Amino acid sequence: MSQTPTTTAPGADLMQRAANIRLACFDVDGTLTDGRLWFDGQGPESKAFHVLDGQGMVLLCKHGIAVAMVTARGGKAAAQRGAELGIEVCSGIGDKLAQVQALCGQHGCGLQQVAFMGDDLPDLRVMKAVGLAVAPANAHRWILPHAHLVTAAAGGAGAARELCDLLLEAQGKAEAVLQGFS
Repeated sequence: MSQTPTTTAPGADLMQRAANIRLACFDVDGTLTDGRLWFDGQGPESKAFHVLDGQGMVLLCKHGIAVAMVTARGGKAAAQRGAELGIEVCSGIGDKLAQVQALCGQHGCGLQQVAFMGDDLPDLRVMKAVGLAVAPANAHRWILPHAHLVTAAAGGAGAARELCDLLLEAQGKAEAVLQGFS
């Protein structure tokens, strides 16, 4: 399922939701990656992460928004990417909602101050509970109606960066980000 990118500005409700976010959580497979899993003959898996998404998550952390990856799968690829970016990775998670609630306790925020980006059924409960639910453009069609925002980009192709930029803009931090690179 492909969606045409929109050039319209986010609505007031979406901007208000984004302004309240203190913790941004991301599913990994299908959200930070394109959802494909690559295995070699020896068993290790490989995943491709988009550099724009990584930069966005680092910018969130630098500007006071906590970031975590929450994934049902184990594996070393997400752990390595998270370590490289300085982001907490919660892997092998069967109950993502319970994990996000634990992260809320750790970061001193409530579920209404959480943004969660997910793409498939294991993400649904948490998406229904948080203040800002986001799905990449290629999320499963049963997830899309539960998202406050569906990104123009697909998972693994800059979708997470769209959320990161929205949060920074809604919280008035975009100018500070730009000045940091001027």
